[in-house]
Amino acid sequence: MKTATIPALRVEPELRKAAEEVLNENESLSSFMEASLRESIAKRRLQREFVARGLAARDEAHRTGEYFDADDVHAELASMLQAARTAGKDH
Repeated sequence: MKTATIPALRVEPELRKAAEEVLNENESLSSFMEASLRESIAKRRLQREFVARGLAARDEAHRTGEYFDADDVHAELASMLQAARTAGKDH
């Protein structure tokens, strides 16, 4: 049940037209805006969590003095990706 409202959003006519042009069948502009707002909130939360993990990793590296060479990390990630692709072809 919806119990709160979002303030009216004033936009350029072109933006409203563009939004209306991409609506799915039986989708209202309001439902599109709500879905877009939910997606943006989720994206920002993920971004903040990503930055927090990066800062924590940096602090841990400072604390322990253990660092990893970027080339080594890239090589290991490439190896993991290749192994995943190979495993995916088996199925």
